[in-house]
Amino acid sequence: MEKIEAKILYELANSNKTFWELLERIDVSLNSFLIGIENLRKEGLITADRNGFRITEKGKEKINPKVLEFEGKICPTCLGKRIIPEGKFKEVIENFKRIVEKRPEPLLDFFQGHMLEKDVIARVALMNYYGDLEGKDIVLIGDDDLLSIALALTELPSTITVLDVDKRLGDFLDNVNKNYGLDIKFFEYNISRPIPKELFEKFDVFSSEPLETISGLKAFIIRGLSCLKEGGVGYVGLTNYEASLKKWLKFQKLLINLNCVITDIIQGFSVYPTKYDTTDYEEFANKLAFEVDKNPGINWYKSALMRFELIKKTLPSIAYKEMKVDYISSEDLTHPEHSKKFNRLINQ
Repeated sequence: MEKIEAKILYELANSNKTFWELLERIDVSLNSFLIGIENLRKEGLITADRNGFRITEKGKEKINPKVLEFEGKICPTCLGKRIIPEGKFKEVIENFKRIVEKRPEPLLDFFQGHMLEKDVIARVALMNYYGDLEGKDIVLIGDDDLLSIALALTELPSTITVLDVDKRLGDFLDNVNKNYGLDIKFFEYNISRPIPKELFEKFDVFSSEPLETISGLKAFIIRGLSCLKEGGVGYVGLTNYEASLKKWLKFQKLLINLNCVITDIIQGFSVYPTKYDTTDYEEFANKLAFEVDKNPGINWYKSALMRFELIKKTLPSIAYKEMKVDYISSEDLTHPEHSKKFNRLINQ
């Protein structure tokens, strides 16, 4: 039995769970999760209806009951993030929530979404913990999450610069600057292009939630490192839902080949809603071979936060050239354009 299938069985051994509860608990590629569910159903190890999944007697025979006697839980206070925003961060999050209420809605054209506000502040708190805020020049490549505003509210960085393809974001940040006395610089920028010369090697820290195609990850990292001074620091989010472990391996090799050392990987650090007024990233649930009830509000989509340091700056020649970037891949099954893939996936 596959590792993922075993994990699903053990999740169901103590109690029935809905599709969304299982998806929130099992942080693996969406491909693998759905194949695992369907294999277990076909083998008669679990049953499913619109109310959820339950393990069968045949499935219980696959379980070692001794394993169920041991239990481990994610810390209920930090939720596994290792950081708890305290002190003035409590004031920052309230101001942040108020400012971002009128943010631009995510667009499917840019495969946009934004993390929960409390997770944005947790990211800022972690950056501060590592000394990556005070007096630093920070660049964000893409800023759906409006991390720039949270950073600016701390009044700790020297400069904050945003590079993003969405002009609406620039207009929004311009209004925020005027209304709240902030100084966030914005450049309308497409990741396929080289970094503007005036921004080359000007920053201490860069942060991004990159596209999770191979070409997208490569482009975001190379452009981010182009912005950094030697000894700079990067913060990058990467999911398991859209990025297989093989893709993670390629990503880590890329960082190593570019003389970066990974200092932290915190799984499940950032949580993203998947349904917005402008787009729905849960359409795949309507294409499955079994009926799935509407998500009651479980925020199952999570991103790991990776921190790395640039030891020695050695950029590849492609850093100075145009790069071809794929915006979605076959693993991006939450993208509505790929919802038909599920019919092939679960009936193969």
